[in-house]
Amino acid sequence: MKHTALRIALGALVMGTLSHSAVAANEKITLMVGGMEKQIYLPAKLAEQLGYFKEQGLDVELLNEPAGVDAENELIAGQVQGVVGFYDHTIDLQSKGKVIESVVQFSHTPGEVELISSKLADTIKSPADLRGKTLGVTGLGSSTNFLTQYLAVSHGVPVSEITSLPVGAGNTFIAALKQGKIDGGMTTEPTISRLLKTGDAKVLVDLRSPESTQKWLGGLYPAASLYMQTTWVNAHKATTQKLANAFVKTLRYISTHTAEELTANMPADYYAGDRDSYVKALAVGKVSFIPNGRMPESGPPTVLKVLAAYDKGLKGRNIDLSKTYTTEFVSAVPTN
Repeated sequence: MKHTALRIALGALVMGTLSHSAVAANEKITLMVGGMEKQIYLPAKLAEQLGYFKEQGLDVELLNEPAGVDAENELIAGQVQGVVGFYDHTIDLQSKGKVIESVVQFSHTPGEVELISSKLADTIKSPADLRGKTLGVTGLGSSTNFLTQYLAVSHGVPVSEITSLPVGAGNTFIAALKQGKIDGGMTTEPTISRLLKTGDAKVLVDLRSPESTQKWLGGLYPAASLYMQTTWVNAHKATTQKLANAFVKTLRYISTHTAEELTANMPADYYAGDRDSYVKALAVGKVSFIPNGRMPESGPPTVLKVLAAYDKGLKGRNIDLSKTYTTEFVSAVPTN
């Protein structure tokens, strides 16, 4: 009996040690996503659903924050280790003395659309007609706000002559448009498809494809990305590499699977009650994603040009674009 009890005790000790090692091996990382259900940020949830974070020995918690500007604030405050949001925040923050970099670039187009209420479609034919209008954005200082202001300014409408109203995305954006609180606004899928299907909105400017992005913005506009504080990245290179491994593997998966297959991996509530529209929108939007996660060389100068067109804080500033992104980690991702 004594020998049996000893074996049980030793077994429990060994199992406890192994269990502790397994828990210790899974590094805890918290990432904030600027709108988890948005298709432009699909790689975040998809990586989790496919088990690619765990495969790298990471315990990743994804937090949802509808507005990218609030997500960046959480990063700067040290509440999260990384943000899945737009690359343009790295440039904006550098002008304010903060050094943030894109570690994995998800897309080379915004994947956004400037919608206009169908009631105003006969009078608003281009961004030049936005003077005096109230336009919905996810948040003030968000990428949707950046792009909206650029479209106005580049068509002769000063920022002071449009009103940006933070209304989020999804149901809150839709309600604001239907109630007449906004005349239009910048949003993404699946909100776009939902409003087009009901006939409540029409497309004014489409920034989903490379061709249309080049038309409206003058070049590729790298958008969705994993960005992190450079000091954190430099101090945690092994962990950053694991994140890059998981995300690039996810981007490869996106490039080699159909919209239907991708949709099957996502939570049902992401469809907003219309799975078919979600699949159709994703079939169109898949072209935005970059399979290797590498920043396109022509992208950063385009983003800087867009931001500098209306942002007085950037005018006269010497922005070092080489510090706003890195390809170190995506270049080291295994090929298999």
